[in-house]
Amino acid sequence: MQKALPKAETPKKAAPKTSEKQGNGAARAQNEKQDAPQKQQKQPKQGAKQQAGKQQAPKQQAPKQAAKQPAAPKTAAAKQAPKAPKKPSRGGKKAPVVVGATIELSEPGKARQAAEARQDAAKQQGRRRKGQKEQRKTPVRVIPLGGLLEVGKNVTVYECMDDMFLVDCGMTFPDENMLGVDLVLPDFTYVMKNRDKVRGIVITHGHEDHIGALAYFLKQLNVPVYATRLTLGLIENKLREHGLYGKVKLVQIAPQETIKLGCFEVEFIRVNHSIPDAVALAIHTPAGVIIQTGDFKIDYTPIIGDIIDLARFGELGGKGVLALLSDSTNAERPGFTPTEVTVAESFDKLFKQAEHKRIIVATFSSNIHRMQLVCEAAAKYGRKVAVSGRSMVNTVLVSTELGYLKPPEGVMIDIDDINRYRPEDVVLITTGSQGEPMSALSRMASGDHRKVSVTANDFIIISANPIPGNEKTVGRVVNDLMRLGADVIYERMYEVHVSGHACQEELKIMLALTKPKFFFPVHGEYKQLKRHAGLALAMGIPPENIFIGENGHVFELDGVSVKTGEIVPSGRILVDGLGVGDVGSIVLRDRKHLGEDGLIVVVTTIDGTNGQIVAGPDIISRGFVYVREAEDMLAEARTVAKQTIEGCTKKHVSDWGNLKTQVRDSLSSYFYSRTKRSPMILPVIQEV
Repeated sequence: MQKALPKAETPKKAAPKTSEKQGNGAARAQNEKQDAPQKQQKQPKQGAKQQAGKQQAPKQQAPKQAAKQPAAPKTAAAKQAPKAPKKPSRGGKKAPVVVGATIELSEPGKARQAAEARQDAAKQQGRRRKGQKEQRKTPVRVIPLGGLLEVGKNVTVYECMDDMFLVDCGMTFPDENMLGVDLVLPDFTYVMKNRDKVRGIVITHGHEDHIGALAYFLKQLNVPVYATRLTLGLIENKLREHGLYGKVKLVQIAPQETIKLGCFEVEFIRVNHSIPDAVALAIHTPAGVIIQTGDFKIDYTPIIGDIIDLARFGELGGKGVLALLSDSTNAERPGFTPTEVTVAESFDKLFKQAEHKRIIVATFSSNIHRMQLVCEAAAKYGRKVAVSGRSMVNTVLVSTELGYLKPPEGVMIDIDDINRYRPEDVVLITTGSQGEPMSALSRMASGDHRKVSVTANDFIIISANPIPGNEKTVGRVVNDLMRLGADVIYERMYEVHVSGHACQEELKIMLALTKPKFFFPVHGEYKQLKRHAGLALAMGIPPENIFIGENGHVFELDGVSVKTGEIVPSGRILVDGLGVGDVGSIVLRDRKHLGEDGLIVVVTTIDGTNGQIVAGPDIISRGFVYVREAEDMLAEARTVAKQTIEGCTKKHVSDWGNLKTQVRDSLSSYFYSRTKRSPMILPVIQEV
């Protein structure tokens, strides 16, 4: 029996040498018997493919084996031997391994998974409904009357059905072409035509480019004003100057509060800026939520007040924001805006450096954060603080009374008392950081200040960057101060100034949190609006949903699309002294003409009966040529004027208007041929 076993094994080892008909046929018959019951059962598709691979593999190898080996006799032991398990062929597929199949989720994880499933279902349902038209809602009109393609003069109108309100009411300063102009205001013509709809004005913060035109507007239309505590305190000063104190309804609001203005609900959200108590607005309209950020930045360590309420922006974004109107002032600057704390560190170094000199700090009159830092640094080094400049004095009084500015006890003194202290014991905070001609610092630089004279014993810090367009005036003031011997710290010599506006990364954070459907960059020149629009595009907002507008252009939102094309009156109202709007483009053109080429006045007396010249013509020159050095030219000009008048008399020209025009034209040609200049010529004809 023991000897028979090896003989029985021999055919099994030689099985591969059997022919295709004998060896493979027997194996195939045996496999069919074993697989018959299994074919009746349902198997997975993948298993079926693997089984098919097992059956087909021998067929592919059989011809090669048959060609090499002769047929072997089939033995009884081979028939009775149990079939060896087959290895899967190389062409077969293994069952995939499921990663995490044995891991269970926590209860919060299960809840999150269920929420994600619901969101996926909602998205799929939304895709199915995508072919259907979205339901349009009651339209809301957003109308910027200022703040686009410019810096300053910010005012935006929101209109829905029979309700309207304004966001901010700012002014701006004149440019170099607006000769003699003091202020520039928005044009409120459209608002005055719809005065019955206006429910109030909402102010985001207390800077001049947001409240400077408020008193002029309220003189035409007295409506409630809604703002935070500090902003209302600054507004009260302006109303007092214009004789409106106590005549306007001022309503104090706070962040996280909501007011109702007709069909609008306006929610106030805390933001950081260079002045405390700044807010953004979430305007709940029938068409959806519109967020207007106002001026903002993200400062995690503000000097005064709390940090920006990013959580609320994110919450609104999660629920759905129809449109975002965002500050574009620093859209060209990469990174983040530095915190105000960096200025405190620089002040500490500079105060220590100016050990034996008087310190003069020039900054914006509304920058209460900066004033607080100056007061704290002065107290640390044993100095007293005085304030110069009317707007600066008003801001200090209001912010101190309301508890925003908290100077250390005994630090503040009156400017009239600075001469009682040694120069090294005094710090002076003043206006004029932008080189304004009538500011306190400019008058110090020119030697016209009544109480302060700049000497070599002064250490001056200009704690502000020049606003675009003010670089020359600031440079002129710096030069004049240095000529007087003072040490001047300005621009980027030290970190003595940080912006109050968000840079690119902060703007991206606002876009990411709110996730608006439509985006409107505001508050900036075109290049800044364009760069901000590029950031929104990079954040995934479709280009067709980004709008760069202009003042007076109407945007109508209905929850689905934005309708454009309508334009309402907008522009500039110029303030010159007590006159508001009486100086227009024609007056500015004449002022520019006078300033560039001067004035010639021609005075002639004519007999009313025969048209003969009785006296003159006499020529008076102002700003054109120096008379004593141009007597010959002026004498020839009198001859030209006389010949022109006599020629008109011979032609029987009796219309005084026509006569003046001919005198003006003849003298203009003469003076241009002699000097290549075109003075303004004013003929004066008297009849006797």
